[in-house]
Amino acid sequence: MLFDSPSTFGRTFRILSFGESHGPAVGVVLDGVKPGLTFDLEEIQKEMDRRRPGQSDLVTPRNEGDHVQVLSGVFEGKTTGHPIALVVFNENQKSGDYKAIAELFRPGHADLTYDRKYGIRDPRGGGRSSGRETLARVAAGAWAKQQLAALGITIRGFNREIAGIPGQRIDWAFVEKNPLRVADPDVFEAQKVAVEAARSDGDSVGGVAEVWIEGLPIGLGDPTFAKLDGLLAYAMMSIGAVKGVEIGSGFASARKRGSENNDPLFPEGPQKNDSGGTLGGISTGAPIVVRIAVKPTSSIAHSQKTITKEGEATEISTKGRHDPCIAPRIVPVAESMAALVIYDTYLTQQDLREGSLPKAEAWDWDAVSRLLGT
Repeated sequence: MLFDSPSTFGRTFRILSFGESHGPAVGVVLDGVKPGLTFDLEEIQKEMDRRRPGQSDLVTPRNEGDHVQVLSGVFEGKTTGHPIALVVFNENQKSGDYKAIAELFRPGHADLTYDRKYGIRDPRGGGRSSGRETLARVAAGAWAKQQLAALGITIRGFNREIAGIPGQRIDWAFVEKNPLRVADPDVFEAQKVAVEAARSDGDSVGGVAEVWIEGLPIGLGDPTFAKLDGLLAYAMMSIGAVKGVEIGSGFASARKRGSENNDPLFPEGPQKNDSGGTLGGISTGAPIVVRIAVKPTSSIAHSQKTITKEGEATEISTKGRHDPCIAPRIVPVAESMAALVIYDTYLTQQDLREGSLPKAEAWDWDAVSRLLGT
């Protein structure tokens, strides 16, 4: 099973997230972790710091340290083989910001559907549908990233597009040096101006994030309901602000002929990667490139038409501390979801056929990288 409940994810390596935006804490339980593995809390905290609010004036000013604590499953820096519980205590909630709209449904949010589904709703920040829930994903994904790094698998991301302004080149060294996590220095200023303009107008903008998974072995994923690209698409779409997923040539493949879209095979490996690093749902050893459409932040100061809980027409203007563009903080979340999928499929394959994952080390991916935009 991919999930056993709405708050769990994974098969061999499983996580359970818990907590609400304005509750005491948000956290995650990791299950399926082998004993005796080194547990590096500092590396997990580094990933948490990349996601946290208040990093610049282009994201929400909510002042949270997001310090992760270990409650169980680790002894003297080693995993015990039992569930690992990680928690972040909320420190800077301003629940009063939501009092005026507690009986209203915010356009673009899960308020209406949440209320109709459960019959009860915590209006403070969105409860379980809040973006703060992604703390759990990043904490778990940071652990998965560490395990994958030891296998030679790296996962990194950036924003390809902000406010409809696309980048044309990838400068990886620039990504973590700018508040938008974009990779093209040539268009950064224009993207920044667009975000600042939206914020000044009490509005918001979206973006397109891109995640690269490199160093993969051949053989991850299954050919039917657990296709690797299918699992990645599901994982990305489970992130609240994501409205679309594209892998490899994605939608562009629909506008090509088969002779253009197929990746020819040579002794040194494929010379392009329109398939996106998978064939039949199984990894080819080529880099997997995933692009996700990130919608504009739903909480905006603009007056919008809405209804009350009783169904009466009214208007709403959302106050409080919100991101004018959520895409910069989505990048580490998307990386984490990719890491959870890859680590889980790796362990699942090991259970199926231990030692069955040959790397295509002789294959030359420089040609592939040229076609992927580097």
